[in-house]
Amino acid sequence: MSNNKNKIDAPEKLVVAITSSALFDLSQEHKIYVEEGINRYTEYQIAHENDPLLPGEGFALVDKLLTINRLQNNKERVEIVLLSRNTADTGLRAFNSIEHYGLNISRAAFCGGESPYRYIKAFGCQLFLSTQEEDVRLALQNNVAAATVMPGSKQKSSQESLKFAFDGDAVIFSDESERVYKESGLLSFSEHEQRLANQPMNPGPFSQFLRSLHKLQAEFSEDCPIRTALVTARSAPAHKRVINTLRHWGVRLDESLFLGGLPKAQFLQAYGADVFFDDQHSHCDLAKDVVATGHVPHGVANNPAIK
Repeated sequence: MSNNKNKIDAPEKLVVAITSSALFDLSQEHKIYVEEGINRYTEYQIAHENDPLLPGEGFALVDKLLTINRLQNNKERVEIVLLSRNTADTGLRAFNSIEHYGLNISRAAFCGGESPYRYIKAFGCQLFLSTQEEDVRLALQNNVAAATVMPGSKQKSSQESLKFAFDGDAVIFSDESERVYKESGLLSFSEHEQRLANQPMNPGPFSQFLRSLHKLQAEFSEDCPIRTALVTARSAPAHKRVINTLRHWGVRLDESLFLGGLPKAQFLQAYGADVFFDDQHSHCDLAKDVVATGHVPHGVANNPAIK
């Protein structure tokens, strides 16, 4: 395997795109849209545009990300971009809410009913968070880390540090090994990973984002506010390939949990995760009770043709 295939570059600034429905709680407004139509929805938003929206599942994460700039003497190392299917007219309420909460967000795209994913690369985003799985899939197809924010996810905002947690296969790494497991079972998977223990895995959809976080962490000589963790169902001996792959990429994780199939929720709670990304719905459904969770609709686990 060539080094070029595994090379991971990262830009100088971490840019995260989030939709208004992931940043704020728009459940009531969406209900009006579904039950009463676009005209009534527009009237409602304009009539309430000075009423701040409640925080949504992604709010605490955004707030903590923006705090990093303040810790860096207001140097803009993290930028949040708002993307929305609203028009600017109905989207004014979102910007008024941003101002109300003191969030430093100045860039946005209001797409008038169209998918906003096409502006992700133009803004230079490394991560896209949305409540619309269709938009998330389009972003992933265009090589941008993306996740569907799970409704009802529990937010954490009490601790000062910002803790990311990632699943491994089909998230940080490609789904090549997971395909072996799905198609041939655990024994074949273990043999495959032992045989290729020294061969780095191909990058997955979140590998670039992880590299960007690693670069940002390196700017703090001490008291880094960002921590990263791998939370994977893998266990020994399949752990060796994970460690060797990360070494090959030059990426360091603060914590690595090899759970051997144990449920992840309790470990995420013990770690104190602020956000967790996983490709499997079953893991996300359990995790969202303890942490803001993003489902990554990528890889073999999300292919209905493969059971």
